[in-house]
Amino acid sequence: MIKVGSSAKAIVSAFSAGTAALVTAMGDGAIETGEWVTVALVVLGALGITYVVPNATRQR
Repeated sequence: MIKVGSSAKAIVSAFSAGTAALVTAMGDGAIETGEWVTVALVVLGALGITYVVPNATRQR
């Protein structure tokens, strides 16, 4: 079963990274094919990396 915390942090991370890449790509006012590929790779990378890395455990 997937924990909601793990998938939620991956979705938020992917959205944030994708938005940042998209804003950067819009710097010249147009998005070309290569820039769309970059945005897609950033989103997929953020999803994969963030989902795999476990949350830190609390130290008491």
